[in-house]
Amino acid sequence: MVILVPCGGRTTRETSCDYYKRSIMGNSALKAHLETAQKTGVFQLTDKGLVEFPEDLQRLSANLRTIDLSSNKIEALPPSIGKFGVLKSLTLNHNRLSRIPDEFCKLKKLETLHLSANQIARLPADFGQLSALKTLNLSGNQLRAMPTQLCSLRHLDVVDLSKNKIQAIPDEVSGVQAIEINLNQNQISQISVQVSRCPRLKVLRLEENCLELSMLPHSILSDSQISLLAVEGNLFEIKKLRDLEGYDKYMERFTATRKKFV
Repeated sequence: MVILVPCGGRTTRETSCDYYKRSIMGNSALKAHLETAQKTGVFQLTDKGLVEFPEDLQRLSANLRTIDLSSNKIEALPPSIGKFGVLKSLTLNHNRLSRIPDEFCKLKKLETLHLSANQIARLPADFGQLSALKTLNLSGNQLRAMPTQLCSLRHLDVVDLSKNKIQAIPDEVSGVQAIEINLNQNQISQISVQVSRCPRLKVLRLEENCLELSMLPHSILSDSQISLLAVEGNLFEIKKLRDLEGYDKYMERFTATRKKFV
């Protein structure tokens, strides 16, 4: 018996025996990874063409601390994802996720979340309940607004929202606790003056957006803690930044901390 199997955009022919062997090998690989994960608390299975979150992982939900399923074809996370109570790091870059289930917000010990290069357009309303989250990467998704749920993440250090479709930085940004916010390669044309009130913000990346110089609040330069402001690739010449009120104060902060960014 011959089976037609999709392969890299073309269809190949293989016997039922070959197909059976390949399936067995795939199951064996998964079994080996599961056995390793049971011992180490780390499960990594990347670039294997997975179309769904492995159901067998549920057996390890009580002891898995790290999961990496990057570069697969996963379209959805099951509601049972909320049962991974000790999970600290989850990486699902380069998949096909369009939404995050509400149950995801039960991951109270999650510290690192990488979801770049998916198709996520919004976050769950209770996303702010991820109280331990420190690093969040949502680069390369379909976000059209800066998620206000970020304001509830009291331990957030770094958030990457680059390569989305965000058009403005809203007033609510003042509640974001992050040290670094990356908004490169969006469609931002408006920035709330409240960004200068972010209590811990040191690095603000706004490269390749739609900013006019007149839309950049002077308080970012004169009255904030921001010591690295990246605005190259907008609708003004970068040298004109020097003419703005507060630029000297900004340069004092930049010079004092530049060694950290070399």
